[in-house]
Amino acid sequence: MLRVGLTGGTGSGKSTVSAQLAALGAVVVDADAVAREVVEPGSPALAAIRQRFGSEVIGPDGGLDRPALGRVVFGDGAALADLEAITHPAIWARTAELVAAAPPDAVVVHDMPLVVEKRMGAQYHLVVVVGASEEVRLRRLVELRGMTESDARARIAAQAVDEERRAAADVWLENEATPEALRACVLRLWHERIEPFELNLRHGIRSRLTHPTLSAPDPTWPAQAARLLARIRHAVGEEAVTLDHIGSTAVPGLVAKDVVDLQVGVASLAAADDPAFVGAMATAGFVRQEGNWWDNGKDGVRWDKRFHASCDPGRIAHVHVREVGSPGWSWALMFRDWLRADAQERAGYASMKTVLATAVASTQDYAEAKEPWFEDADLRVREWARRVGWSPPSW
Repeated sequence: MLRVGLTGGTGSGKSTVSAQLAALGAVVVDADAVAREVVEPGSPALAAIRQRFGSEVIGPDGGLDRPALGRVVFGDGAALADLEAITHPAIWARTAELVAAAPPDAVVVHDMPLVVEKRMGAQYHLVVVVGASEEVRLRRLVELRGMTESDARARIAAQAVDEERRAAADVWLENEATPEALRACVLRLWHERIEPFELNLRHGIRSRLTHPTLSAPDPTWPAQAARLLARIRHAVGEEAVTLDHIGSTAVPGLVAKDVVDLQVGVASLAAADDPAFVGAMATAGFVRQEGNWWDNGKDGVRWDKRFHASCDPGRIAHVHVREVGSPGWSWALMFRDWLRADAQERAGYASMKTVLATAVASTQDYAEAKEPWFEDADLRVREWARRVGWSPPSW
């Protein structure tokens, strides 16, 4: 089951995207609809609200008088906290029921306005954000929903800003044009990324880059890595002692294959081999690659590790699982920091990669062709570390 978090500021067009995804076959769980459902007449939550806030928040029909309740809790932090303590458990329980009822091959879209504000991104395989400028959203709220400009501005101001939304977004759907243009973007997203992601996830298929094509430095690589690391943390909890972005995409200004490398430090490789760890990683979209995986190490000594790869065709990622404090764990961090610190070495590495990428036919050939350079660089890396007093981070 592929879980997608869908969000966007008020007036962004999120409802259009939600409807299009439902038409394409997604199981949509609408957070607003669930919030209304759990306080329907006769529900335990509505009874608790009546007991806490009084009968004045109950309408003549026995249902919740939302404007009246809003007047009670607006500006009263304690009252709002009491309301959330009543409604949130019921909302999450009902949401869990709806998700559990979806078939194993479903794409479950959680249409949730507060994904960013509640920092929920790690719970999903993908976060899709529908974006539009504040001016466009303001105009839509006034012209299409009949809100006053002051109310619309207040609604917008109470939500996350675009910078926060972009940091949380695996997919940003710009909605500055027509609904038809937005639906076309959703259709492309569904067929090019969501459908194959679900298929890969269900069958344990990794996404991979077959040819060593280099990309210009992407300033969003660190944010992409941070989202992936958060998902791993959510999946395996404290079994991940350390979580780091490593490799070329972790070095600002360096050309690289568009593959995000991550390092998970574990207490022992036995923990990484635990079926619970392997299963949790696979469920989160990082499938274990069986076989003998190691770093070449030094003086002919191989450093064992475990290897997982992302199922997402839109974000190829490699996860290297190593014992915390082991030579391979330390070297990955030391090499990254060396390249970050030394512009001349960084330029030399980029030049070598560029030459090899045009000379070999596959990523496997590319990796093997780089090994002599790494062997020569090892001494320079270690000399730099001694000179600057580098040491691995504490954990």
